[in-house]
Amino acid sequence: MTLESLVEEIRRRGEADLARIAGERDRQATAIAAERDRRLGEIRAESERTSAAEVARERTQRVAAAKLKARQMLYEAREARLVRAVGETRDLLEQFTGTSAYPAVLRRMFQVATTSLGKQVKVRGRSEDSATLARVAGKSFDPSPEPILGGLIAETTDGSRRLNLSLDELLRLHEDEVRELLT
Repeated sequence: MTLESLVEEIRRRGEADLARIAGERDRQATAIAAERDRRLGEIRAESERTSAAEVARERTQRVAAAKLKARQMLYEAREARLVRAVGETRDLLEQFTGTSAYPAVLRRMFQVATTSLGKQVKVRGRSEDSATLARVAGKSFDPSPEPILGGLIAETTDGSRRLNLSLDELLRLHEDEVRELLT
């Protein structure tokens, strides 16, 4: 073999190795680029899923907060309406104390008091009802006035038992029932 053929052989092998290395480099560069694109696609898809989930969660939280606020406002409005209605009921009871049917109610209250507490009771009421209560209760009437809307308060003579039949107390005791009727 001559020197030229030897150099030619070395050059050919070098070019073949160089072509093989360049081809391997291109294949690896293509594989790396494909892997990079695949990972970028996965990251974008995951980011979109995460963003969509976050947006949905935020939207759900805002809708829930708005619904809660609406329910709270509805409850507050209903409660304000009921408070006004109970106040109007109180006003109606106050107006009732001026009607001709009111003395009959006082008589019935006195009967309930004597049935519950016995015949020996002291009866007190509003100063406006003094004359009526004196007629209804007779000697059982105590003229000291009570700051009530109407009705009467009965107490045993020894003070051990008391029955509050004032319109204030009856309204307070039955306020839940009155509220149900008003809704």
